Amino acid sequence: MNKNLLWAMMPLMTACGNQQEAQKPNIIYIMCDDLGYNDLACYGQQYINTPNLDRMASEGMRFTQAYAGSPVSAPSRASFMTGQHTGHTEVRGNKEYWKDVPMIQMGVNEEFSRVGQHPYDPEHVILPEIMKDQGYTTGMFGKWAGGYEGSVSTPDKRGIDEYYGYVCQYQAHLYYPNFLNRYSKSKGDKEVIRIPLEENIQHPQRGEGYFKRTQYSADMIHRTALEWIDSQDGNQPFFGVFTYTLPHAELVQPEDSILQYYKEKFTEDKNWMQPDWSRYNTALHAHDQFAAMGTRLDAYVGEVLAKLKEKGFDKNTLVIFTSDNGPHMEGGADPDFFGHNAILRGTKRQTHEGGVRVPFIAWGPGMVPAGVVNDHQLAFYDLMPTFCELAGVEDYVAKYTNPNKEVDYFDGLSFAKTLTGKEGQQAHDFLYWEFEETNQVAVRMGDWKMVSKAGKPHLYDLSKDVHEDHDIAEQHPDIVKKLVEIAHSQHTESPYFKVTMPVME
Repeated sequence: MNKNLLWAMMPLMTACGNQQEAQKPNIIYIMCDDLGYNDLACYGQQYINTPNLDRMASEGMRFTQAYAGSPVSAPSRASFMTGQHTGHTEVRGNKEYWKDVPMIQMGVNEEFSRVGQHPYDPEHVILPEIMKDQGYTTGMFGKWAGGYEGSVSTPDKRGIDEYYGYVCQYQAHLYYPNFLNRYSKSKGDKEVIRIPLEENIQHPQRGEGYFKRTQYSADMIHRTALEWIDSQDGNQPFFGVFTYTLPHAELVQPEDSILQYYKEKFTEDKNWMQPDWSRYNTALHAHDQFAAMGTRLDAYVGEVLAKLKEKGFDKNTLVIFTSDNGPHMEGGADPDFFGHNAILRGTKRQTHEGGVRVPFIAWGPGMVPAGVVNDHQLAFYDLMPTFCELAGVEDYVAKYTNPNKEVDYFDGLSFAKTLTGKEGQQAHDFLYWEFEETNQVAVRMGDWKMVSKAGKPHLYDLSKDVHEDHDIAEQHPDIVKKLVEIAHSQHTESPYFKVTMPVME
């Protein structure tokens, strides 16, 4: 446990209370990578088979207005972990910490001696710490992106019992990497360590030799997640975060029946040849690869649900599936071909709807009403209060605010009532995003959406123009003024992530 968060940690229930603890719902949060709003069949996708996710939606609740925390990986995960939007959270972009470090040898390859992204604020509580405090055992498998190796914010320091995956999201651009990271209490780890992939490192990381590698990270991470579920005995509630990397580029995977199905289905395909500057290897049969990644991801979700049923956990487990942001255009991906975003404008790195509106499915037999399509507006920073409410925390802000911080922000609203089919759901007055890389700020208030680019605000009425084609800022200066005021009220300065705020009139 992070020593800076001891103020938040209350004594856990003793043995006489274990039975009560077990009545709390188990929670599994599955966040895939770069899946567009329209990339599942239950959202309208025509080319990619997703039967397990479609069944999950029919047996649970499918949301149509759910939003990522950011249009890229690290800050979107930060929003989920911290319960803060990107005007308040520490991590607001993909700041890297692997550059300009000494290189080390791994097999026939040179590798960075340190990898990872900007750390979460160690003085602000994150979700695994809260869930651990509430009596949960915690596991995370996949992308971390909340701190570099050896930093103040790595899984071993932030309330996670078992971790396996990529501490560094840059490393996750390769599905056959040189190593993965692990922190396992059960295996006696004292900190996050590297696990070299011995079969992979015998072959080069670039060029034709790369395709001789056999250790496919997505499968390895998924199998470890399943093993973790299998290890649960039902005496303690569990909280799992499965941050699968599919279908993020690179577009490569095992030559198995899933990929072969799409090679036979798409008779015309395209190859993407690697430019010299690219982090990716060449992608052959790019359409086949992307579609197969979607179906492979779907198979993983199906196996998670099956494992829960096998263990008898399905009646007391909430499973949420979503994506960290909109679809990418990298490594050979073809959003136009697949219609990734259907009626939405923009892709990853844009605060337009296509960059931040994401598929979002909740499943929990006996907990979540079946077959419901819901238009409640929610954002990733709502997950912290929602999980707290489900775990029985009455006032999570009062309980987990750090009294040593001048201001400790909590931006979310619980949507537990919506999830469980109850009346009285509180709605947001607005949703907020900012993103340094493309210098954008966005506010949604009801059906009004402002997207500010380099300080210039553009206004859209989503009730009539969900594709954000018609900028009506000049016709509604009063609305623009209100949204600009909201943006300024939500923005706090960051020394690491700068944006141009829209001008106050």
